[in-house]
Amino acid sequence: MKDFNFSVPQDIIFGKGSLQRLPEIAKKLGGRHAYIISGPVLAKMGLVEKCVSYMKEAGYEADVFTQTEANPSVDTVERAVEGYKNCGADMIVGLGGGSPIDVAKAVGVLVKYGGRITEYEGGGKVPGPIVPLIAIPTTAGTGTEVTAFSVITDHSRNYKLTVFSYDILPSYAILDSELIMTAPASVAAACGMDAMIHALEAYVSTAASPFSEAMSEKALELIGRSIRRYVANRTDEEAANDMIVGSLFAGLAFSWARLGNVHAMSHPVSAYFDVPHGVANAILLPTILDYNKMADNGKYRKIYNYISKTPAYEEEFVPDMLVDEIRALNELLGIPSALSEVGVTEDKIPAMAQDAMKSGNIAVNPRSTTIRDIEMLYKKAMED
Repeated sequence: MKDFNFSVPQDIIFGKGSLQRLPEIAKKLGGRHAYIISGPVLAKMGLVEKCVSYMKEAGYEADVFTQTEANPSVDTVERAVEGYKNCGADMIVGLGGGSPIDVAKAVGVLVKYGGRITEYEGGGKVPGPIVPLIAIPTTAGTGTEVTAFSVITDHSRNYKLTVFSYDILPSYAILDSELIMTAPASVAAACGMDAMIHALEAYVSTAASPFSEAMSEKALELIGRSIRRYVANRTDEEAANDMIVGSLFAGLAFSWARLGNVHAMSHPVSAYFDVPHGVANAILLPTILDYNKMADNGKYRKIYNYISKTPAYEEEFVPDMLVDEIRALNELLGIPSALSEVGVTEDKIPAMAQDAMKSGNIAVNPRSTTIRDIEMLYKKAMED
């Protein structure tokens, strides 16, 4: 067993209706003025205003920024920073999927230490703790409420940059399953597959530890048994609970074990073609699983048994069964089967491959990978 370390420095609150505990948690952080970062859809749904109302009823001030887009940009972060400074806030609430919470983390860095978010790209560049941050996920997918990453798109480079630091972890995470019960089926499917892939890639990562493996296995169990039911009926409370907690455990797993080729390759796809992150991941997954199968050390069967409705015994299992199971699950959930179906074109493969190789996830993928391998995998995923 390799040496490893881990910590879980956050407070996690889970429960249906727990959003109403927002003022109580804000009080623990010592702030009086919240800056709520979210997106336009959640604003239209009234969820942002609900947060504002909870805060104001408890005697707090609250201002909002709701211009966060999918695959949020450097420019969006800078507009949000300006809004924070202008309103005089002293804490941040990130409400939404991965995009608003990633923006919230980036804003927390910049209002504390200044500069542009591009200056903090990579690891070890955040000097210390950021502005107090509460994360409230409204999708069961990214797990960003418990991860040490913020992913922001730099359009000047067609590149998704990553800021990595345990100092950007939100102080609190509120997991209210009611908030994911109104997601459209397509969003539920893409986000659910993203969460599953977080758990799966962390599980087979060469940086996996007993801690991360435990988190991965529990995430795969919860998501595997409930993703179909949840996409079929988002108001299924038991399934929604499984999905939001499974996403949390998957986030904890990859915070300490990293990911793999799927995520390394999906970020350029989103940056160049604006494909939703979860969709890009799900399309790439069967191709990467097929590529990695020669490095399998028995974990493929465990993953298969968490996901499949018909578990396999060791003597009858072959890794191709997992590849086929994922293809079938993607089809059932309405995920496209090939990158070409979401507008990806072959002419960008060389540039995407170069960007993918910059990801630290390549180094912990179970099978060694060169830039030529990445180009081959992109071409294969174009056709699958």
